[in-house]
Amino acid sequence: MSEQSGLGEQALNKAAEIGMSSQLDEVVELDIDIKTDPLKFVQGEVDSVDVEGKGLVMQKDLRMEAMDMHMDNVAINPLSAAMGKIELNKPTDAETHVVLTEADVNHAFNSEYVGSKLKNLKIDVDGKPMTVDAKQIEFHLPGEGKVVLKAQVLLHETGETEQIAFAAVPSVTDNGKAVMLKDVQYGEGKEISPELTKALVDQSSKILDLSNFNLEGMSLRIRSIDAEAGKLNFQAAAHVEQMPSSKTSNR
Repeated sequence: MSEQSGLGEQALNKAAEIGMSSQLDEVVELDIDIKTDPLKFVQGEVDSVDVEGKGLVMQKDLRMEAMDMHMDNVAINPLSAAMGKIELNKPTDAETHVVLTEADVNHAFNSEYVGSKLKNLKIDVDGKPMTVDAKQIEFHLPGEGKVVLKAQVLLHETGETEQIAFAAVPSVTDNGKAVMLKDVQYGEGKEISPELTKALVDQSSKILDLSNFNLEGMSLRIRSIDAEAGKLNFQAAAHVEQMPSSKTSNR
């Protein structure tokens, strides 16, 4: 690789890193590696783009432990790139690997945003209408492809607190846009209400929905999910309309 090529790639890498970082609330580490050469660069051709990120925090307290993305044969606007901004001439697809840890999901579950969705739920308990709050939610990843959810449930009408706990298997919806929990099995605690279980399952699905992690110009479609001990591994396809750029909007 020539020195000129190396300097050109470094400038592209830095521009891309600044653009993507501006879309995140926090980032521990972000490295973008763009491979090209001077002749291809002036023609707007890039051989490959690799993105490696750690500790990426999105809006609403959503955090990725890690994200790796790879895309080949990328067409960019060379004039914009020369000015320090990467613009794609056409959309491209990328292979993506995302890791969420047990701690990441627990933090999201107990955030103010999600907690507000689990208060004042109107459900039936033993055939009687009740208003309940689900709190102190614990999300566990014991391995063997399962997730375990535990919660305390406050019954407004009686002031009593009940425990609920169940295990389930995460799977990908047919369209690849969401995660659903199936094969729900109850362990310690009891099933207080099918409606309450559904509310907790629905919130789990929303937290694990990778569309929460879409950046400007990028959308993720899940191909598979693997629940290991302590972490969730997602394989996904990313459709990239544009590389994220620096902005000073309402984030």
